[in-house]
Amino acid sequence: MKKKIIFPILSTCLLLSLAACSSNTADVPKEEKVQEEKQTTEVQPAHWSYEGETGPEYWADLDPTNAVCTNGEEQSPINIEVEKTEKEGEVRELEFNYAPTNFSLANNGHTIQGNPAALDNSIVVDGEEYKLAQFHFHTPSEHQFNGQNFDMELHLVHKSASNELAVIGLMINEGAANSALEESWKLLPKEVTTKDVKVTEAIDLMRLLPENKQNFRYEGSLTTPPCSEEVQWVVLEQPIEMSKEQIDLFRQIFEDNHRPVQPLNDREVEIEPSM
Repeated sequence: MKKKIIFPILSTCLLLSLAACSSNTADVPKEEKVQEEKQTTEVQPAHWSYEGETGPEYWADLDPTNAVCTNGEEQSPINIEVEKTEKEGEVRELEFNYAPTNFSLANNGHTIQGNPAALDNSIVVDGEEYKLAQFHFHTPSEHQFNGQNFDMELHLVHKSASNELAVIGLMINEGAANSALEESWKLLPKEVTTKDVKVTEAIDLMRLLPENKQNFRYEGSLTTPPCSEEVQWVVLEQPIEMSKEQIDLFRQIFEDNHRPVQPLNDREVEIEPSM
């Protein structure tokens, strides 16, 4: 999640840098040129995708830093078997502090990401405040409920002062047009961006949230390389809606950008009623 997915931009920058230096390479000793090329190769991140030989099954093979994608014990997403979720003790705190905010949109080659102009949005989970860092979308949904995917999934990625991550997962079903995203959806960048596209109207994230905020909690990971763990997941049970036209518009850009569900292992999934 976040994140992490700047490969096309970095590759472009490297190519431009090499082109700019080409006129001066004639006087550079061969050994130095070889060393220069080696260093350039070493800093270029491994390309990953959602299909083929660079898809989820091979993420750990693409780069040693992705090893946890295969070896991790607390990977995300998961299949949430609703009847097997547990409720222990008192209701755990979940507070949303969202306000209308200016955002810009980026196409990073893996999803559409919304970047806030200011850190005005936050959540409080069990007494810990997390500031909204970005939001992004997947289709179909990454999490499953009782083995079933939804049409899309929205991830709201938050970071605490101590750099801990908490992600709100919102399932999306086909239905009525989502008015909270109407203006931003007109600006979805269809190609990889080198500069964010500014959304002219502020986005009110509170309007995205469902009325019933009953949720599932579990310890998981990022759902994209490097699949880092120790991520607090809060997945709301009630889905929100987007129109078929809105969903289709996203799928014209990203036909399928979801990671398959991962083993639950010994983790527990707790259900928390709406406060």
